[in-house]
Amino acid sequence: MNWNIVAFVALNLALAPLLLTAAEAQPQEGHCDDQYLWLEDVTGQKALDWVGQRNQESMAELAESQDFLNTRTRLQAIFDSDDRIAYVDKIGPYYYNFWKDSKNPKGLWRRTTLESYKTESPQWEILLDLDALGAAEKEGWVWQGASILKEGGYRHALLSLSRGGADASVIREFDIETRTFVVDGFNLPEAKGDASWLNKDALLVATDFGPGTMTTSGYPRIVKLWKRGTPLEKAVTVFEGQPTDMIVGAYVDDTKGFERTFIFKMPSFYTRETFLYAADGALKKIQLPDDATMAVWREWLLVRPRTPWTVGTQTFPAGSLVATDFRAFLDGKQEMTLLFSPEQNQSLRAFSATKRFLILNVIEDVQNRLTVLTPAPGKWIPAPMTGVPEFSTLAVRPIDHEESDDYWMDVTGFLTPTSLYMGSVGKQPALLKQTPPLYNAQNLEVSQHFVASKDGTRIPYFQVSKKGMPLDGSTPTLLYGYGGFEISLMPSYNPGVGAAWLEKGGAYVVANIRGGGEYGPAWHQAALKANRMRAYEDFAAVATDLVERKVTSVPHLGMQGGSNGGLLMGNMLTHFPHLAAAIVCQVPLLDMKRYSKLLAGASWMAEYGDPDKPEEWEFIKSFSAYHNVKADTKYPPTLFMTSTRDDRVHPGHARKMMAKMKDMGHDVRYYENIEGGHGGAADNKQRAHMWALAFQFLWQKLNPASPTQN
Repeated sequence: MNWNIVAFVALNLALAPLLLTAAEAQPQEGHCDDQYLWLEDVTGQKALDWVGQRNQESMAELAESQDFLNTRTRLQAIFDSDDRIAYVDKIGPYYYNFWKDSKNPKGLWRRTTLESYKTESPQWEILLDLDALGAAEKEGWVWQGASILKEGGYRHALLSLSRGGADASVIREFDIETRTFVVDGFNLPEAKGDASWLNKDALLVATDFGPGTMTTSGYPRIVKLWKRGTPLEKAVTVFEGQPTDMIVGAYVDDTKGFERTFIFKMPSFYTRETFLYAADGALKKIQLPDDATMAVWREWLLVRPRTPWTVGTQTFPAGSLVATDFRAFLDGKQEMTLLFSPEQNQSLRAFSATKRFLILNVIEDVQNRLTVLTPAPGKWIPAPMTGVPEFSTLAVRPIDHEESDDYWMDVTGFLTPTSLYMGSVGKQPALLKQTPPLYNAQNLEVSQHFVASKDGTRIPYFQVSKKGMPLDGSTPTLLYGYGGFEISLMPSYNPGVGAAWLEKGGAYVVANIRGGGEYGPAWHQAALKANRMRAYEDFAAVATDLVERKVTSVPHLGMQGGSNGGLLMGNMLTHFPHLAAAIVCQVPLLDMKRYSKLLAGASWMAEYGDPDKPEEWEFIKSFSAYHNVKADTKYPPTLFMTSTRDDRVHPGHARKMMAKMKDMGHDVRYYENIEGGHGGAADNKQRAHMWALAFQFLWQKLNPASPTQN
């Protein structure tokens, strides 16, 4: 059963890394007026030499002080800490985990029993050592996940491994009993794709089958049935999308008594068509609005419309949750039940199901509330979740939706070390694991504030700062944001920020700007395409409010964001340079004229627009930071950071922006990690290094009076 297939696809396409082929690495035709186009040649020697020189300059400026070394060491110790919670997934009788630490930087895939997991020191059975595998095969393998087949006693798994942390991966069949890869088993070459077990001798595969089989977004457009013992070239096509679709794929619900297989295609990031795939190969389309998401739970079909949906005499609002009998709906019946309808300050963050209950995770003004729904004849009965902590960010997931009503509950907050509870619906959950404090938060407090944006919209933001902080504008303050793809920024425990920023006396602020999902689809849609500037105006309003409240002042205010948040930083840089004293722009989108031609860029046109359409380029160019930077404008000092292995957001964005601004004489520096994909780092050592560079830069610029230890 795949409860989060929609969220998984969206997150992986939107946010963060394939070793580029020669064709993908080369600059594309056109745009001859762009003198920095050569920097799009990802692995070209000239471009890599440029990267190496920029890295050396940044290291000389930021990485030679004792303060940097101390921060890096501290961060790596936190990231490698054995005190972190080892989260598990129950698959069959065992509880599986993937774990990285200082001894195992690439990680261990392992499992244990529930009895052992409940102890302070579980006994882990090692299934695969990725460091040993990488050494034996001379590859920098990075773990991307496992899919274990229920049939045959949970013995066979498909393991996804990427080189250097790229999105593209190889998929290899693994025998869990023998701890070996299956000779002549299912093995897929490197590609941005996926495979689902249909049974022990067949897969549904969406991958790169050769020329013409990928979409313009760089994802699969064909699903094939591949039978064991036959070459991949003989796999039979069961579904084919259009080249202009974003992606196609397949997934299987293996719930006993409700087994079914689905094929889907996403014409754009926010539209999808889903088909029920029968054993004889027949496809039956599920007649839902193209912009709705769906899930199945036992006999139920659950639908979340992004825009109002009228069924018969009923109209369900955007952001609601609707239930109907799956088989009856396929037969044309339209008996729908409204399970959730959002108030103005609410959105449905997620839902999950145990054997008998559906749990709704609702956020109100960016704070959680959990409700349990019980299906009954003709109605669903709601009740508050038992034993839920207040003022925390909560995530609930079933332990085994086929076996029981037991669940895991993850509890976190800005100052609250993450805790893992184990519970059963209707009973008080018990604390099972808890991260110890990893930084000193005793003198800190959290507050929530609201400010009116340029158009009057009320924008929430969280502030973490010292108790009794003087409101004199002197506090170094870091403002973070994202604002895209309906992703909500919730309070969470971040010991890296705590150790490298808050402990030093800085304040940390998270802005819940439009484009995110904090208030449902409308909040997201308010900043799409031609309305993109609203997200940046919201962020500017928060920055201005921090100054007006005298939390900080412009000389002490820094900003940070990555991916879509990197585009946010590019626009804060070019449109609001007077509001910040330093900006960290990570794995960013910046050249919005070419973004749709680079790697996965075409998949985001539903978010930003199509720059090849003149009428859409008219508004896109207003937020294309690469085209808005000017030689005669004073910009705050900026650090651009990216990864050579990022095969989602092309590193050319950051490279070209850096080169252009440097040639204009602006105060800029650059660091590109060779591994790491869109996440920027392939292991904890690299992650600590990248974070330490960013925080060192910010602290130097926002607190210049602080002595630097050499």
